[in-house]
Amino acid sequence: MRLIKYLIAALISLSLLSSCSVIKGVAANALANGSNTGSAISTLYRVLQSTGSIDLSNVTNLINLGKILTGANTVSNATANILQPFTQGLIKGSTGLITNSNASSVISGLQTLANLDTSAITRAATAAATGAATSAITNNTPGVSATLSQLNSIFNLLK
Repeated sequence: MRLIKYLIAALISLSLLSSCSVIKGVAANALANGSNTGSAISTLYRVLQSTGSIDLSNVTNLINLGKILTGANTVSNATANILQPFTQGLIKGSTGLITNSNASSVISGLQTLANLDTSAITRAATAAATGAATSAITNNTPGVSATLSQLNSIFNLLK
């Protein structure tokens, strides 16, 4: 009987240890994803400031849009254990453009972005990131105009 009790205690301990490492792994992924998203937001914000638009035929712009959309999907239904490290990464990755005071508004904007049809941009960004031929997308491509409009709303939070 004692052996069974010790065996159960050992199994519970192993279960707790493995769940803690899963949580740490999830937090580390959220931190890295937030950093990538913050960096992409910062890059596209600066492109918009210098050129007045985001060129959708530019491979780098497409890749950065893809990173932002990945971040938006991460926070779409995220819990606090994801949002906290993601926000830390977002602030760090943006090199000061996103701050503690505007981070929650940026997260909210990303969550709105996650609800839009971004499939055309995602396909083009994935192709660009892998070096495959990208299909041409324009503001008339379904979902693109709404995505860029929401992205512009996020950028307006950063001024």
